[in-house]
Amino acid sequence: MSVVPVITRRWARVAVAIAGGAMLALVSFAGPASAAASGTVHTDSGVSVTVRSGPHTSDSAVGSVANGETISIDCQTYGDTVTGKYGTSNVWDHVAAKGGYLTDTYVYTGSDGLVAPLCSGTPTTCSTSGLGDPRTCAQAVSWAVSHETTSYVADYYNRCDHVVGLAYGFSASGSYTAYDHWLAVPSQYKHTGDTNVPPGGLAFFSGGAGHVMISIGDGKFVSNDIHGNGTLTETTISEIKNTWGKPYLGWTEPWFQANH
Repeated sequence: MSVVPVITRRWARVAVAIAGGAMLALVSFAGPASAAASGTVHTDSGVSVTVRSGPHTSDSAVGSVANGETISIDCQTYGDTVTGKYGTSNVWDHVAAKGGYLTDTYVYTGSDGLVAPLCSGTPTTCSTSGLGDPRTCAQAVSWAVSHETTSYVADYYNRCDHVVGLAYGFSASGSYTAYDHWLAVPSQYKHTGDTNVPPGGLAFFSGGAGHVMISIGDGKFVSNDIHGNGTLTETTISEIKNTWGKPYLGWTEPWFQANH
């Protein structure tokens, strides 16, 4: 049986393609973290899903999980992007009982985001590699911090997507709204539901036109308008959710429609 891997970036959303009656991919990469979650494996063809030694379709097989089997997920990590029964994702589920990882795209967990802690050792970084942004993640963070203000600035008022575009050196983001921006970002650059946003990462919210802000690290973000119209100040994901009632979507690498 053969598995055809989707060739993507290391941190893209992972999809395992099935050729013929191929066995699906699952991986083991880092030690488990704390609180576990459960899920049920489902495949349209009824074949088993392969457990692998790391979160990549090229990693060695160490076992398998049968279609319909319930698994305990002790932690999750990011790996190859796979398209499966439940969409396209780069999230992989660590199953200690099987000694490896399974692509989350064949596991029903009741959520499109993370349901278990990140596995220890999971790197989370922001990267502009291959994106053609005028500024790096670090330079964008510096811009955001240096432009913080409690005074009204017309160019910031009600223009969150414009602001993050400015941080990365664009005169305009290229998207009409923050929510439009989120929808346009290719899946390999998205981390749906993940609140562990690295400095430079763009955190998105839904609700109307949505909202987006830039991470400056340690759970802090620079956002327009949250502490007054036209201001640019530090905040958190929780404050945006609680103050504006906007559901959190996840974060993305700094991909902009302005140059794609």
